[in-house]
Amino acid sequence: MTETIVSAPDGVDADYYRVGAAIADTKAPAGPIDKKWTQRKFDAALVNPANRRNLSVIIVGTGLAGASAAATLGEAGYRVQSFCFQDSPRRAHSIAAQGGINAAKNYKEDGDSTYRLFYDTVKGGDYRARETNVYRLAEVSANIIDQCVAQGVPFAREYGGLLDNRSFGGVQVSRTFYARGQTGQQLLIGAYQALERQIAEGTVEMFTRHEMLELIVEDGRARGIIARDLVTGEIETHLADAVVLASGGYGNVFFLSTNAMGSNITANWRAHRKGAYFGNPCYTQIHPTCIPVSGDHQSKLTLMSESLRNDGRIWVPKRREDCEKDPREIAESDRDYYLERIYPAFGNLVPRDIASRQAKNMCDEGRGVGPMVGDFRRGVYLDFTDAIKRLGRPAVEAKYGNLFDMYARITGENPYEVPMRIYPAVHYTMGGLWVDYDLQSNIPGLFVTGEANFSDHGANRLGASALMQGLADGYFVLPNTIRDYLAKGPFPALDENSPAVAQARAAVEERTARLLAINGERSVDSFHRELGNIMWEYCGMERSETGLMKAIDLIRSLRAEFWRNVRVLGTGDSLNQSLEKAGRVADFLELGELMCIDALHRRESCGGHFRAESQTEDGEALRHDDQYLYVAAWEFAGGPGDGQMGAPVLHKEELVYEAIELKQRSYK
Repeated sequence: MTETIVSAPDGVDADYYRVGAAIADTKAPAGPIDKKWTQRKFDAALVNPANRRNLSVIIVGTGLAGASAAATLGEAGYRVQSFCFQDSPRRAHSIAAQGGINAAKNYKEDGDSTYRLFYDTVKGGDYRARETNVYRLAEVSANIIDQCVAQGVPFAREYGGLLDNRSFGGVQVSRTFYARGQTGQQLLIGAYQALERQIAEGTVEMFTRHEMLELIVEDGRARGIIARDLVTGEIETHLADAVVLASGGYGNVFFLSTNAMGSNITANWRAHRKGAYFGNPCYTQIHPTCIPVSGDHQSKLTLMSESLRNDGRIWVPKRREDCEKDPREIAESDRDYYLERIYPAFGNLVPRDIASRQAKNMCDEGRGVGPMVGDFRRGVYLDFTDAIKRLGRPAVEAKYGNLFDMYARITGENPYEVPMRIYPAVHYTMGGLWVDYDLQSNIPGLFVTGEANFSDHGANRLGASALMQGLADGYFVLPNTIRDYLAKGPFPALDENSPAVAQARAAVEERTARLLAINGERSVDSFHRELGNIMWEYCGMERSETGLMKAIDLIRSLRAEFWRNVRVLGTGDSLNQSLEKAGRVADFLELGELMCIDALHRRESCGGHFRAESQTEDGEALRHDDQYLYVAAWEFAGGPGDGQMGAPVLHKEELVYEAIELKQRSYK
C-alpha cells in the first residue's frame, strides 16, 4: 500500500483550532481487560438504601439509555426526574432501530464469544474506540437479553422455542437477537414498562413535552437543568445532585437523515458550551440500506433494516445503458454483485461504511438505478429473488414482512416482485460528549449515556450495537458507576436565586427573546436545509482538505445570516414549534463548524470517513495510526453569545490497545 496523503498548508491548523493539554481516562482499573469491570464495580463506593432517597438525579431523554437508567435508578431508591420533549417516552427514536441487538451468547455454536464481540466492535470501528469500554459492553451484552426476556420482549424463536439469531454487517457469526423488524420498538416498550412502574411507585417524576435548554453548573459540578415546557412556554428550573444526558445523536445536522425530525443536539451542545468536551464530532455513520432520496420535497429519509442484507443480494447493472431497464429484464450475466465480487469473505455483510462507500462508487461511475436526482441515479438494487426461491415467500414474509410492507407503502413498488432500491444515508453518530470509564464527562456530576456519548464505536458502529450500548449503559453500567459519585452527596442545596441558577435561566430567557426579535425573512427550515447540503457535500462520505475549509467558511456565513435574518413566528409564552426548531438549528450551525474542523484536522481515512488524500492504491481507506491514534476531545472556546465561535481547543486522549493488535482492516 502506498500513501497519497498531503500535508496541510502552513498555518491552517492555527486558523481553525488550538491544541490543549492531553487527557486520559483514569477510572478504568489496571489489570487484565476481562477483570476490569468486576474490579471497578467493587472499587466504586456504595450508597446505602436509606441514603438513596436523599439523592436526586435528572435524566434527559427517554430512549433505551434514558428509560432504562431512570427505571433502574428509581428501582434502586434514588429520586429521579425524567425529561423528554415527546408527549410520551414511547415516542423516543429508539423505536426506529429495527434490525436487532447484539449479544455474545453463542447460541448458534458458531465460534462467538465475549472476546469475539469485543474484537469485531473494535475492528468495525476501525480501531478508534477505547478498548476498555468496548470490552465491558461485550461483557454485559448477554445480561441484556436475559433482562429483556424477563420483561416480556417477544424475541424471535426457533422451532424448538430457543431464541433465534441472525447476522449483521462486519461479522461472520450469528449473534443478533431480533423481534421481526421492530426490535427497537419492542425493547423500548420493555424499558418503558419498567419506567412507568417506577413512576407509579413515586421514585421517578416524569416531565413530558419538556426540552432542556441549559445546564446548571455550580462550583464546577453539574447540578441541574433549565427546561422549557413546550406546551405553555414556561421556563423551568430543575435541580439535582447529578445530571445524566441520554438525548441521542445529532445526525439531523445533515437535515436529511434517518433520525426522527425532532432529534437534535441541544442538550449535548448546551453542556458543551458549559465546558463538557465533545469527542470525535466528525464521526458520523452513513447507513447503506436506506430508501433513496426522491427529490427536494423530502424532510427525512427512511431506514430499511440492515438485517435485509442477510438474504438480499446487492447489485447494479454492469453496463450504464441497462440502468433504465426493468431489473427483471437484466440477465444474470449482466449484473454486478459488486460486494460479493470485491469482498468475497463477507459479501453483502461487509460493515456499513464499506457498503456505503461502494454504493456511492457504483453510482458515481454512472451505474446507479432509479430516477435521476440531480446529475446521478442514486440507488442500487437489494434483490430477494434468490431468497424467495430458496426459502419460499412465506418464510421471507415471516422474517421481513413489516419491512417489505413499509417499503411498498413509501415507494409504491412490490419488493417481492421487483428488487428494492437502496442508497446510503446519514444514520447514527459515533461522536458525542467525552466520558471516562464511569460514563462521567469532564464536568463532575454530568454523566452521558447511549448515543449521546462517544465511547464505544470508534469511527464506525457495527449494526445492532446501538440498542446494545443504550441498554448496557442504562441497566448495568451507569447504576454501578454513578453511585461512586453520589456517595459523596447530597451536595449543598441550591435554589433559584443561586448565582449559577440565575445565570443559566437568564441565558435561556435572553436567547429566546433574541430569536423572537430577529423578525427576518428566511424560514428556519431553509437554513437547516442549506446547512445539511453543505455538510453532506463536504463532510459526508468523502472529505478533502479544500472542501472542508470551504465548508467552514460557508457555515460561518450561514450562521451569521441566521442570527440577522431568520424568521421565528409566534411568542415564547405558548406552544411554538417554530421557536423550538430555531433553537435546535442554531445549535446545529455551531456543531456543523466543529464537525468540519474535527474532520479537517484528522488527515486520514478511517471508518466511513474517507479522506480523498489518504487512500490505498486500490482505493480503500488508509489509516495513520502513527499520527491519529487518539480520541479528539474538543473544548468550547466561543464568544459570550450564541452564534459566536472562537477557535476550539483540541485535547487528545491516546488510545492504547493491549488486548487487540492494530491492523489495516480487510473484509476480503
